Amino acid sequence: MSVADSTRGTLARRLIVASIILVLVIVPVVGIGLSFSFRESASASFDERLASMHKVLLTSLEQEPLSGELSVQERLGDSRFERVYSGWYWQISDGESLAHVSRSLWDQRLPIPTSLGTHWGTIEGPRGQSLRIVDQALRLPGHPEPVHVTLAVSRQELNAEVARFEWLLWLSLIALSVLLLAGLALQIRWGLAPLRALHSDLRAVKEGQSERLDTRLPGELAELAETMNEVLDHDRRLIERGRSAAGNLAHALKTPVSVLQAQAERLPDVERRQVREEVARIDAAVRHHLARASAAGSAALAARVEILKVIEPVVSGLERLAGRRGIRLQRDIPAELKLRVDPQDLQELTGNLLENALDWAHSRVELSFRLDDGGVCMCLEDDGPGMTEEQRTAVLERGVRLDERRSGSGLGLAIVGDLVTLYGGRLALDESPLGGLRVKVWLPGGG
Repeated sequence: MSVADSTRGTLARRLIVASIILVLVIVPVVGIGLSFSFRESASASFDERLASMHKVLLTSLEQEPLSGELSVQERLGDSRFERVYSGWYWQISDGESLAHVSRSLWDQRLPIPTSLGTHWGTIEGPRGQSLRIVDQALRLPGHPEPVHVTLAVSRQELNAEVARFEWLLWLSLIALSVLLLAGLALQIRWGLAPLRALHSDLRAVKEGQSERLDTRLPGELAELAETMNEVLDHDRRLIERGRSAAGNLAHALKTPVSVLQAQAERLPDVERRQVREEVARIDAAVRHHLARASAAGSAALAARVEILKVIEPVVSGLERLAGRRGIRLQRDIPAELKLRVDPQDLQELTGNLLENALDWAHSRVELSFRLDDGGVCMCLEDDGPGMTEEQRTAVLERGVRLDERRSGSGLGLAIVGDLVTLYGGRLALDESPLGGLRVKVWLPGGG
């Protein structure tokens, strides 16, 4: 995972997280709203039914003309008023001597409000039942106290109905949420498919497997891909133009430098040495910057190449040179090892380091390549005089060329340092077990 992925997350992950948050916010709000609405509707319907039954109870109330006694003529059409403690009760009472109750109340009594009018409420009835009660106080002849006509019905059925609805509601909302999230995930995956294709094309271009991006994409991305292709083509033209200009400059300077060297031979000894030294410095500087120019820009779009096949001509040629000098060159380069690098740059890097090692070795040089930490590590060792720790530190910190610490005019380590930096690699100098210098170069993109 890249730094951008770890700190900000992928676009798909951010969209999915946003969808989850949206569903987790909206679905509970909708559920709470629907649950509240149903509870209110069910309670209102329950109260309407209770009010209708209370009216029936009022109409069934009769008073004897002579005695003034009250009686209830109907049973309200529900057998639950006859079952003891069924939760369905009625009562007619003045709070004193008068008390007519349903059989279901048995020996219990319902509380009577102290004020007149119609009252609604919730009370605790027999055996702890939660009852919805409606009471109306009447002024009747022959009764000094108001007569309260009370009807109470258990809320158990209402609560059970509400609980059943809420259970089904939340089960349905959870199922809907899962389906929504699955649909959104599929939509996000389908919608981001062109971006994934564009990312794959960019990776292929970066690794040198392709030169252009596929423009068969939706309109907005197709236009972006076309623009990026134009930038890639422009960069390639600049790189080729730079390399061509570097080669032309090298050829243009070769003759004037040769002429200056030839003219220097005609000068007196003191002046000849001075002119030759200055010409040598000019020649070294020109070759150094031409080498950098020829390498610049090739890292980003390099293809994966077989290391052994690329450097075989360079190593074979220097092997023959080592043989003539009486130096044994040992190499360990796996045939299957690959690296994302420009072949010319790899040859330049290997050749410069190997030439430098042969220049200072007494009898032995070892060259090896191996996979290491997602890249390729090249290790070159010799049995020459080597360098002190202070010299190695100075070379790496200040960019001093190895050749400048001793006799010689080469550009070896300077060019190597430029190439390693260009490819985002690492360069390390250390003491070799052979007695001389060990140079380690790590480059990314190995496989």
